[in-house]
Amino acid sequence: MVTETRLTEEQLKKIVRDVPDFPRPGILFKDITPLLAHPAAFETCIDALAEKYQDANLSAIAAVEARGYLVGAPLAYKMGVSLVPVRKPGKLPYETISQKYELEYGSNTLEIHKDAVKAGQRVLVVDDLIATGGSARATGDLLSRLGAHVVGYAFLIELTFLNGRDTLQGFDVFSLMRY
Repeated sequence: MVTETRLTEEQLKKIVRDVPDFPRPGILFKDITPLLAHPAAFETCIDALAEKYQDANLSAIAAVEARGYLVGAPLAYKMGVSLVPVRKPGKLPYETISQKYELEYGSNTLEIHKDAVKAGQRVLVVDDLIATGGSARATGDLLSRLGAHVVGYAFLIELTFLNGRDTLQGFDVFSLMRY
């Protein structure tokens, strides 16, 4: 179903739920599940991202596990490009390369299939949220190691106080909602 009315950033922000002390004490988690349950809000988000990058000549969308898939998959479908899953260690069945990164509350590692992209392909990295920018940067580094050109980074939510954009300096960074 296609809606006629786009929601504003403020309307979208009212739909996102705050969950205190998740996944650890002191973290205020931005829960996008109410946004996913709201067809007009979800459509607004996907359409806005597609419009932003419609002229970017993309080859693929790289979606970061796990909530990034919820944004990346419909965006890749809408834009008619491939979807590249970026996963936590041990989750991809073929040969992978990996990249460690820091979180605002620890560290982690991401992996990508060695044949996920071809040299020169133009790839947009997508996730639900940017905090410190660690997982996004690790994804971009993985893509670059495979020879892809990272066009930019797109997010539904940006936690501006964590300065994630600083981690992605020199790249186009786009977010729909800023906190």
